[in-house]
Amino acid sequence: MATKVITTANIEERKKLDIRSGDLVRVWQKIEEDKGKFRLQAFEGLVLATKHGREAGATFTVRKVVDGVGVERIFPLYSPMIDEIETIRRSKVRRGKLYFIRRKAAKEIRHQMRRVMGAREEKEVPAVVAAPVAEAKNETVEEGKK
Repeated sequence: MATKVITTANIEERKKLDIRSGDLVRVWQKIEEDKGKFRLQAFEGLVLATKHGREAGATFTVRKVVDGVGVERIFPLYSPMIDEIETIRRSKVRRGKLYFIRRKAAKEIRHQMRRVMGAREEKEVPAVVAAPVAEAKNETVEEGKK
């Protein structure tokens, strides 16, 4: 009996991929434009989690930040719509799932906003304080002239 090939993805090649949490990956996905026309689009980000090992329903979650907004996508490992998966960089992590990155990234953005707002206030404060300081200098100069 002949085996029927259902997917166009190279299953053996995908099984050999060693995608782990903490990897920076670029996933090339096929997107259908018109009937029968496809284009490739890259989604590059940090792998937060891998689930279900190497079985048929295996998935991995990738997160990237676009214009200050975190975007996450869950990709099926053996999807025929995924053309290629490139591992760009591997990081040493101590967790299997990096979901804490979501809160950590939000916290860093809040701190950056505080720094920006603080810098704006510092620029405005000298202008407000400058007038009374100038008046005090004029009074001391006038007292010295008398």
